[in-house]
Amino acid sequence: MPFNSFETYPMSWRPDLDKSSRSYYQTLAQQLETDIKNGVLRPGTKLPPQRELADFLDINVSTVSKAFKLCELKGLLSATVGSGTFVAYDALSSGNLMIHHDGDLLINMGPTAPEPSGNEFLLKMAREMLSEADAQRLFSYYAPGEDEWQKDAAAKLMLYCGHRADREQILFAGGGQNALTAVLASLFQRGDKIAVDDHTYPGIKTAAAMLGLQLVPVPSEQEGMDAGMLRNLCKTERIRGIYLIPACHNPTTAVIPEEKRDQIARIVREFGCILIEDGTYQILHKGCRSISDRVPEQSVYILSLSKGIAPGLRFACLSVPTAWKAKTADALYSLNVSTAPMLAELSARIIASGQFETIISYHRRHTRERNQIVSRFFGSDCCLGSDENIFRWLILPDQYTGAEFEALARSKGVQIFGAERFAVGNTLPARAVRLSVCSPHNAEQLEQGIGILAELLKGTI
Repeated sequence: MPFNSFETYPMSWRPDLDKSSRSYYQTLAQQLETDIKNGVLRPGTKLPPQRELADFLDINVSTVSKAFKLCELKGLLSATVGSGTFVAYDALSSGNLMIHHDGDLLINMGPTAPEPSGNEFLLKMAREMLSEADAQRLFSYYAPGEDEWQKDAAAKLMLYCGHRADREQILFAGGGQNALTAVLASLFQRGDKIAVDDHTYPGIKTAAAMLGLQLVPVPSEQEGMDAGMLRNLCKTERIRGIYLIPACHNPTTAVIPEEKRDQIARIVREFGCILIEDGTYQILHKGCRSISDRVPEQSVYILSLSKGIAPGLRFACLSVPTAWKAKTADALYSLNVSTAPMLAELSARIIASGQFETIISYHRRHTRERNQIVSRFFGSDCCLGSDENIFRWLILPDQYTGAEFEALARSKGVQIFGAERFAVGNTLPARAVRLSVCSPHNAEQLEQGIGILAELLKGTI
């Protein structure tokens, strides 16, 4: 098609390609990224077909394809066979949920964290540990993962959460995000596809974009990921992995029931996928057997202490099949050499002594009390999650998007996070926000923040 015929042809994007560069596809990808970040291309915009754009720019279609793929691996685009390529709805959303504010402090209901009632037990055990005669070893350079009793402690905690693991399967990491990034880096290759919930933990989005992995959104139901849709995707797409948070899913609070866990395990086995099961919140939802326990030879189970014990306890344990253990251990070493000996020792002592159960019981009691405050303002039909959840998923009326309500709440001194931060690819973000119940300093501050949100929804402030 002649170039001039495009002068009046309706195209959603008409880039001005600098052909002085030796690498057309990189230049085109950079222009695409710039136009997305500058608002020239809005989330949800359908891009011109690759062949039409190639004809318009008078370049090879393979050049356009490579540019689109590069941006897709960065999480900026989402392509669906038969539908085309779209600017991802979450392309402009920040994955950093650890937001710090200057000046007047906000009522922070953004980052998820347990309430602080169990910290006194941690402080007591830390003092005892540091007062021992050989405490200086905690400041030495050694590999705490080689201490067999620490691995036994990790296996004990996993069993409490519904997952059975042998000592030989255990690896340690400097927190859940560290563990997840190491798993992605060691078990997947650039361009691999990983199925995730259509709204999911932002940490996997940032790690996948960094490593060039493609997240494929799977529609979710009230009880978590739609197993039928997952199976269809595994049949039609080359799905290499599946990432799930089966208990108190972040952000929707969904809990996958036993029957659906069986279905997902069968899908993992049938299609030979790698299952990454994030048990971060399982520690507060004792009772369900892990999905990984059903397919241990194809699963990595990650358990972090920062959400169930204390946010400053940046320590996680992984259960990894023998065939993958060496590669995962190498990735963990590359990321942070080893876990901090002091945190590893303190974490293992908390578990081995049984103190973790006391801390969790304290958290549950105080979290229930906080959720009772939430329930006075919002009904369970619009504010999803149980009384043991440290965050809730607030469904908004149609006049607000999640991002709009996040900005409005912040203008009134309350930090929450809109659904856009969690949506994956071409998923239309839910009209919802995640609000953390336990992040405010105390119950009074929580009540004040919830009250402001309720008044905003009523339109009275």
